[in-house]
This record gives sequence, C-alpha cells and structure tokens, in this order.
Amino acid sequence: MSERISRRGFLAAAPVAGGVREPVVVEPFPVEQGKVQAEPLRIVTMYRFEPEEVRRIQEAAGAVKVELIIARTREEFRQRLPEAEVVYGSLSGADLDYAPRLKWLQAGAAGVEWMDAKLRASPVVVTNCARIFAPGISETAMGMLLCLTRGITKYYFPQFLRREWKPVGSPKSDDHIELAGRTMGIVGMGGIGMAVARRAYYGFDMRIVGTDAKPIPKPEYVAELHDPGWFDEMVPQVDVLVAAAPHTPQTERMFNERVFRRMRPTAYFLALSRGQLFDDMALVRALKEGWIAGAGLDVFPKEPPPPDHPIFDCPNVVMTMHTSGWSRDRQRRLIEFFAENVRRYVHGLPLLNVVDKQRGY
Repeated sequence: MSERISRRGFLAAAPVAGGVREPVVVEPFPVEQGKVQAEPLRIVTMYRFEPEEVRRIQEAAGAVKVELIIARTREEFRQRLPEAEVVYGSLSGADLDYAPRLKWLQAGAAGVEWMDAKLRASPVVVTNCARIFAPGISETAMGMLLCLTRGITKYYFPQFLRREWKPVGSPKSDDHIELAGRTMGIVGMGGIGMAVARRAYYGFDMRIVGTDAKPIPKPEYVAELHDPGWFDEMVPQVDVLVAAAPHTPQTERMFNERVFRRMRPTAYFLALSRGQLFDDMALVRALKEGWIAGAGLDVFPKEPPPPDHPIFDCPNVVMTMHTSGWSRDRQRRLIEFFAENVRRYVHGLPLLNVVDKQRGY
C-alpha cells in the first residue's frame, strides 16, 4: 500500500522529481467529501496575475481553497510572507526570515542564478519555468540565424533604409549561405537547446551535436551528445555555436577569446540563455577581425549595453532585447504550468521542474 502524502509532506517526493525522476505513487490530498479545507493554501507574489489567471490557478487546486495574495510593493510582499506556504517569483535569503511557513518557491523564470547561499541551504523546494519559454526562443534563434546567413540585416535592411533594392554578390558567391547540411553545436541541451535542435534538424536539415552537464538520453535528431568535456573538440567543427546553458560558476564567460578564435571563420554564434556566458569584448574583436562570420544575441552580459558599446558598430550582428521568449502563447503556457504544479502540490504529487539548488539549475 502506498504511503499517504499531504501537501505539507510533499518534500519527500520533490527530490525524486528533480533527480533521477523515478515515479512516486501517492494518494490524493485528503479532503472529506462535501467539505472545504479550513486553512487555505496561501500563495504570495509580486507578479501581476490577471483575474482570469488567478481563477485558473485556484481551480487547479480542486477542493482546496487557494488565496493568491498579490503584493504591490516590496514592503507589502515582506509583510505578507508570514502567511505564505508558497511564493511565486524570486526570493532572497533575507526574505526567509519573514516566511516561517514557506515550503515551495515557484520561480517565474527558467534561470535561478539569483539564488543566494541562504536560500540554497534552506529546505524550501524551488521549481523553475524551464521549457516554458523555449518555443519562442527557438523561433527567434532561427530567425536571427536566417537574417545572418541570408544577408538580410547586413545587406538588405540597410538598403531598405536607403530606399534601394539591388542584389548583393552573385548567384554563386558566399554572400548568401544555406543552412541545410551545416552542423549546429549546442551547449546546454535543456528546454532551449532541445527546442532549437528540433527546429534546426527537422526544419532546416542541419546536423546537431551538443553538450550537457546532465547524463540525458540522446534524442534521435541529435547526432552526438557528450558531457561538457567535449566542448573544446566540438567548437572547431560546427558552423553554428549556440549558448543555451544556464548561468553557473562553471559556464560564466565560457565563450571567450580562446573559444572564438577556435571557431571557423565562416561560423556563427548565437547567445540565447544568459549573457554572462560570453565575453562581450572578445566577441566584438571576433566580429570585427573576422574570427567568426556573425552573431545573434538575445542576451548580453550587461543589459542593456550602453549606447557607446562597440557591439553596435558590428554590422554582422542581430540583436533582440532578451525578449525572444515573449508571446501570448508563452503566457498561456506559464499559467497552465503553474496551475499544474499547484494541483500536484495540494495532492502531494512530485512537482515539475524541481531545481537542483546546489548546481543552480
């Protein structure tokens, strides 16, 4: 017979959800027929959920009443933390002193590098939004890559601003590149990396190789998948190098001068997860001196870069402002995901996207 697990005791299942992900058999949260739980589940947040979104989250809990408390200031947020069993958003270690009942923190983003030592050491379970934003990010990635390979931003957009329309190069020159048959190397085969890999393979006939710190199964659309130790070997053989890993001490500025110099001069660099993964000044040199062919950047080490930053002098760059995951569809997925985790929580089931707080993802 399986052991009954209440939402108060869901921590026993959470490490399994975030680790080896073996199934855990649990019984539904015990609520007697026709009765409403006396004490509601209180979720405190500073995120401006809309009324319909609040209703969707509350309905996911079934017979368990949910109070979603939306604080409008940081001071109000801390005033309401003593009531919180769940927090949606971000939380500092200092905030924990105000939250004695807190069991679960649902981060509002995929990256959780903002966690401090006190939060990492606490028993609070943290879940993130990994994979929620990946569809839009992967579409933006392919859009940026096409702008670079087809000369759209370098040649034709400047022509448009000059009210011109004329061909660049010749039908057989290198001014226009096709992606089919080219190799894409992805660092970080999580939600973003996998989504980009699928679109590049199935949509553009590219060969996909990659690295990841976790021992994950290799999908059929990935030709080679190795641990991070293969990174140096991978870099010189790819036509597109993608930064899709989380920001950790191990990945900070891993795309640096040494890496850019090892890339093919015809290769492109895409930065999609966190800007702290690459050295921006080394990238500028790589672009200006022809070490690589171009770059697509949705993230930057310091956001936004100052107006006098030399990245704006590079014609072979496409940039978006950390917005590649934005869309109405993204918001729908976010609410559905949080609602599902609330449903799992009140029934004592393993949560989705449990973060390894020591690894930082």
